[in-house]
Amino acid sequence: MRQIIDPQFQLGEQDIAAIELDRKSRDDIPRLLRGLQFIYTEAAVRERVFAILAEVLPERVDAPGAVSADTGRPGMLQWRILVLGTLRLGLNADFDRIQELANQHATIRQMLGHGEWADDTRYALQTLKDNLRLFTPEVLDRINQEVVRAGHVLVKKSPDDALEVRADSFVVETDVHFPTDLNLLADAVRKAIETSAELCEQAKFSDWRQSAYNLRCLKQALRRVQQLKRSTAQDEAKREARQGEIRQACGDYLALAEAFLERARLTRLKLVVEAQRPEVLLAPLDTYLTHGARQIDQIRRRVLHGERIPHGEKVFSIFQPHTEWISKGKAGVAVELGLRVAISEDQYGFILHHQVMEHTTDDQIAVPFVTATCARFPETHSVSLDKGFHSPANQQQLAQLVALPVLPKKGKRSAAEWEREHDPRFIRLRHRHSAVESAINALEAHGLDVCPDHGLDGFKRYVAMAVVARNVHRLGAILLAAEAEQERRRQRRAA
Repeated sequence: MRQIIDPQFQLGEQDIAAIELDRKSRDDIPRLLRGLQFIYTEAAVRERVFAILAEVLPERVDAPGAVSADTGRPGMLQWRILVLGTLRLGLNADFDRIQELANQHATIRQMLGHGEWADDTRYALQTLKDNLRLFTPEVLDRINQEVVRAGHVLVKKSPDDALEVRADSFVVETDVHFPTDLNLLADAVRKAIETSAELCEQAKFSDWRQSAYNLRCLKQALRRVQQLKRSTAQDEAKREARQGEIRQACGDYLALAEAFLERARLTRLKLVVEAQRPEVLLAPLDTYLTHGARQIDQIRRRVLHGERIPHGEKVFSIFQPHTEWISKGKAGVAVELGLRVAISEDQYGFILHHQVMEHTTDDQIAVPFVTATCARFPETHSVSLDKGFHSPANQQQLAQLVALPVLPKKGKRSAAEWEREHDPRFIRLRHRHSAVESAINALEAHGLDVCPDHGLDGFKRYVAMAVVARNVHRLGAILLAAEAEQERRRQRRAA
């Protein structure tokens, strides 16, 4: 039976509530563990969080829906999944480091529910990867709300105290190389060749026995075009001659790529007809063939015909197709490859809500994002945003959502708008808006600089887990600071 945590203590196991953490440590681990310890030891918080964790179950392979929690192998306890997931993002660690911590770090093993000397449980790398991917963004969002409410109990004098919210967006980069239409085509053809060779090997076909040689030929053709494009000649005649060489080399590169893709299509047909391979096994190959055909078309239009490719037709990674080309005008950062993420933070440093922005700009999500924040935390009194979120419609709708929307207007202001923006409350909250950059910097320092997980679902899960980890870290920091202050007072009284 799969359980949240084993209620029966094992030999040598210590109660999580009795785990002692180093309050003087400046590392992130004690803060994260103290936040998790508070969630576990506070009965009301634990009950709500455990009810959500009970929904974290793997999907069945043979039928739709989650596996049974009462039958089959026990599986990894959901509490341990939460602890390790929080540590992964809170420490900006990869799975290899998380495996080392889970198997060797004494305090972390106590938090996982393992005994110090009688429990020899060890975690395999693939086990961690499989189980930490069981979370969904929706489940993590609900856990985050409980963590924030638990933190508010500690810092708010009254449950009805108003929240002063500040919101902004930033870019979380995807783990991709810089895209050009030439190297994107190389990626697509390379994967088509490798996938075809693997499928043929499984089917005992010899069609791609020279796949390694084919890949070298493709790479040489690509390098030829790239080297020619590096010309810095100033003479107009030399530049024109070089352009002719580039077009010729590009044509040769496209011809070779088309030949390989056509061979891959014939291989696919052979696998279906002769080897009776199901379509689901051929889906990855179909994806690479589609990407390759698109890139050939775009290169031919741009290089050989001089056409300008519309931005909407471009794909910036065949492995992470959700990647967007984002230019926010930052000094020294011409372009970022990833997705925008909007966050809202309260005056206590807790992140209330986040949203991954797909093909969306700040002004388009302002109202839905604030609406979602207010739905989660109705005590929201004010929301501070920067000018990028402004539009006349947004100004009107935000005024109906919150008592005090702090959204400066772009351009000239009317007398009423000038008066609104010079209200002392508006000015005070506007001056505090830049504090949201501290939350963004903390998220980027703890995992949200680059997302290593694959796919849009993996991206959303990674961002949601980072928000939970940041709030657990904040919760632990508040608790450790309060306990340190109590200890100092006790020592002063004793002296």
